[in-house]
Amino acid sequence: MSDLIGLDWYRRWGKRLLDLGLAAPLVLLTLPLLLPAAVALAFQNRGRVLFRQLRPGWHGRLFRLYKLQTMTNARDAQGHLLPDADRLPPLGRWLRTTSIDELPQLWNVLRGDISLVGPRPLLPQYLPLYSPQQARRHQVRPGITGWAQVNGRNAISWEKKFEYDVWYADNLSLKLDLRILLLTVQRVVSARNITAPGQATTEAFTGTFVAPEPPQHD
Repeated sequence: MSDLIGLDWYRRWGKRLLDLGLAAPLVLLTLPLLLPAAVALAFQNRGRVLFRQLRPGWHGRLFRLYKLQTMTNARDAQGHLLPDADRLPPLGRWLRTTSIDELPQLWNVLRGDISLVGPRPLLPQYLPLYSPQQARRHQVRPGITGWAQVNGRNAISWEKKFEYDVWYADNLSLKLDLRILLLTVQRVVSARNITAPGQATTEAFTGTFVAPEPPQHD
C-alpha cells in the first residue's frame, strides 16, 4: 500500500518538483552553450534563432514548443522548400547531434508544458492516426527525453516508439525517471541514433495498419 501511495504522490506532485529542481539550474548551466549557438544561428538564418511549433501535450492539449532553428528556409527556383537534407547545414546538423537544439525546451519544462522525462511531443496531425493503445502516450506529460529515446530514439520504428511510450506511461516512477535521465546523458555523449539510417530528419508517421477482424458467423 505504501508503495502505491508513493507512486501516486510522485505522479501528482513529485515529478513536477523534480522538473523544477533540475530545469531551473540547467537553464543557467547551459547558457554558455545556448548563447553562442543562438548567435551563430542568427547569422546562418538571417536573424531567426528559435523554432516554434504547436505540439499536443498532456491529454492532447496543444502548447507551443521551442527549439533552436537548425534548418534553413532554402527554396528552389519555384519557391518550394528544398528537401530536409538540403536545408540542414553543418551547424544545424551538429546542434542536433549534440542535442543543443533541444535546450530551449527547458523553458517549456518551467512553464509546465512538458516534463524532463516523458514521451516526445509529436505533431498535431498525428493525433487522429494513433490507435487507441498508442494514444495512451498522452496520459502523461510529454518530455524532452523518454524511454523510447534511450532505447533507440530515431533508429527504431514508430510502432516501437509508441510501445515504449505507453510502457512508460504505465510504469512512471522516480526511479525510472532518474534512470532515463542518466541514460540520456550517456546517449548524448555517444551521439547515437540521432536519425534513422539514410535520413536527415525523422520520417513522418502515417499511421499503423491494423488488420480487420474476420467476420463472425453464427
